[in-house]
Amino acid sequence: MVRVLALCGGFGMAACQWLIFAYAPTEATLGMAQKIFYLHLPLAWWGLVSFFVVFAASVTVLARHSDAADRLSHAACEIGVLFAVLTVVTGMFWARRSWGVWWTWDPRLSTALVMCFVYTALLILRGLDMPHERRRQICAVTGIVAFLDVPLVFVSARIWRSIHPAVFASKDGGLAPEMAFTAIACTISFGLLWLALLVWRYRQLACADRIEKLAGRGD
Repeated sequence: MVRVLALCGGFGMAACQWLIFAYAPTEATLGMAQKIFYLHLPLAWWGLVSFFVVFAASVTVLARHSDAADRLSHAACEIGVLFAVLTVVTGMFWARRSWGVWWTWDPRLSTALVMCFVYTALLILRGLDMPHERRRQICAVTGIVAFLDVPLVFVSARIWRSIHPAVFASKDGGLAPEMAFTAIACTISFGLLWLALLVWRYRQLACADRIEKLAGRGD
């Protein structure tokens, strides 16, 4: 399953390079710099999906004391942090061309940065030396509380004055059809890769838990 998902995602991303640089028109104001949008958007979406998975798995951990849900939360958090950091980095390149600065304390950028810090702290928390059951419960509670910032990131550009554009934003027409199609294709391709990474990392964590239990029995 992981191989199939990874191959499909890889071929999809390769095809998306043609869509990005040959099919989608070059934006008149930003020029070629606008094309980083086709990476920035999928990274942002699947980063947010990762954190929703962390939230749902954390609720399951508290409700059912499930080690499987805890592993899923752990895997999704790692991938979510990776995607969120890459979202911020690609956004900085876009901002430099669009706004003339690498960073500004815009509501969406600020809430996204806080989100990165919070979920990075959750990963650090998982690395602390404490009893397994206690760590599992603390991480589950933290995963639920951390999710409060995720919908805030999504709506921040709408509820506060923001220079960050909405996703397909604009009252004068939004994206050209070719741009919209390319963005959707990139998002789907990234989604296949995201799912492959999630399953692969979950299986790694399951194997690590199994090895730890076998080593404990040996002792």
